Amino acid sequence: MTDALPLVGGGLAIAGVLLVLLGAIGVLRFPDVYTRIHAASITDTGGASLMILGLCLIAGLSPITLKLVIAWAFIMVTCPAAAHALANAAFSSGHSPWIGSFRIMRESDEQAAVQTGPQTGPQTGPKKPGPKKPGLQKQ
Repeated sequence: MTDALPLVGGGLAIAGVLLVLLGAIGVLRFPDVYTRIHAASITDTGGASLMILGLCLIAGLSPITLKLVIAWAFIMVTCPAAAHALANAAFSSGHSPWIGSFRIMRESDEQAAVQTGPQTGPQTGPKKPGPKKPGLQKQ
């Protein structure tokens, strides 16, 4: 039984590293700041938990395990709080989240959209020519 604990601990640590790498890929691939924060915070917390659990199994009952548990508790408190602070700062600075093919708008954005027309996501095709002004046409 004691021979299996380091193997299981090593497997959990490797799984934690892979989860953190997936989160890094998610940060690079996701479209907006909110999904990037989500990818970073969830995989950071989960990956760190798996790595620390694996290291606790490798270390056994020792003072190192107590230090790892204290570090885990610190990560569990600070990572979600940091993600919330980042998302709050992004929303306060005017970033609106993308959901599917539309964006969530604030009341002030909705009033501006009513006055100027609805705004869609980024244009992927060629721009359509706008209406020509009467004074600029060639005769």
